[in-house]
Amino acid sequence: MSKPRVAIFDFACCEGCQLQIVNLEEEILDLIGVVDVVEWREAMSEQSQEYDIALIEGSITRPEDEERIKEIRKRAKILVALGACATIGGVNKLKNNFDLDEVKTCVYGQDAGMPHLATGMTKAVDEVVPVDFKIHGCPIDRKEFTYVVRCLLMGKTPVIPDYPVCVECKAKENVCRWEYNEVCLGPIIRAGCGARCPSTNFRCFGCRGYVENPNVEAAKEVMDKYGLTIDDLKQKMELFGSKQEPTI
Repeated sequence: MSKPRVAIFDFACCEGCQLQIVNLEEEILDLIGVVDVVEWREAMSEQSQEYDIALIEGSITRPEDEERIKEIRKRAKILVALGACATIGGVNKLKNNFDLDEVKTCVYGQDAGMPHLATGMTKAVDEVVPVDFKIHGCPIDRKEFTYVVRCLLMGKTPVIPDYPVCVECKAKENVCRWEYNEVCLGPIIRAGCGARCPSTNFRCFGCRGYVENPNVEAAKEVMDKYGLTIDDLKQKMELFGSKQEPTI
């Protein structure tokens, strides 16, 4: 029986999620033993037009990127969005808050009008093509990555948490970051990271995206308790939630 063919592609990103895969070290050897990696620009020079599973890192920012991801989608039986840039648009979506011509001029100066620098509104992968599974985070969690891949190889559907980070925080008996006068996004952000940031004395800043049905009333109650406004919360939501925040 032939091994599933896996291809890894990158779009607009820092490639930090792919580095997390490399950082699997010995465990990556186990994965390579059960799949056939046919394309991965960061780790190999070979390319392929045939693959069963496509892992996509990065957001979609140019017209040619949209055409490329559509072609990848046609060829892949399973398409997985890898990391915040691919799953929710990531930090790249910050530019959507500004006039794109002004953004290009700010970044590229007198070269802003050059054809190869053409840019559009940043999109998550599923805003262009259907996505079968998402591995959240900035960067991804290595354990969650291997869990999802193993589920796919066994024909199982991976279960990704759809409850807020606060649940994991309370399970770890962390002191709430709101008690330290920090605007923490834990009440509305998807868990699955083990409350990594609050557990290391930093607020949740939303890299895993919103839960499907965020409890906005609870968020309002938290804001009222600590004498803050909804605008204070929305300001913190922009880093990973530009142009997609839930109605609060």
